[in-house]
Amino acid sequence: MNSIGETCNELKQQYDSCFHTWFSEKFLKGDTSDNTCSNLFKMYQQCVKKAMKEQHIEFKEIETNYLETEKEKKHS
Repeated sequence: MNSIGETCNELKQQYDSCFHTWFSEKFLKGDTSDNTCSNLFKMYQQCVKKAMKEQHIEFKEIETNYLETEKEKKHS
C-alpha cells in the first residue's frame, strides 16, 4: 500500500522493510528494543505530516470514530 503522500512512498518502503526485518529477526527472538528503525520512522512520520498538511487533512480528523454515527450516514 502506498503512503498518503506520493513523495513519502520510498520512506514508507524503507521503514516497512526495516520493521519487518526487526520484527522477524529480533522481536520474535526476544529482543524487544524498538530503536532499530526509529530514525526511519521519524523521517517517514514527518513526511506524512507534511503531506497531510498539504492535503488539508487535520490529524484529529483521522482519529475521529465515524462508524455507526450520524457523520457516517451523511457520507454514505
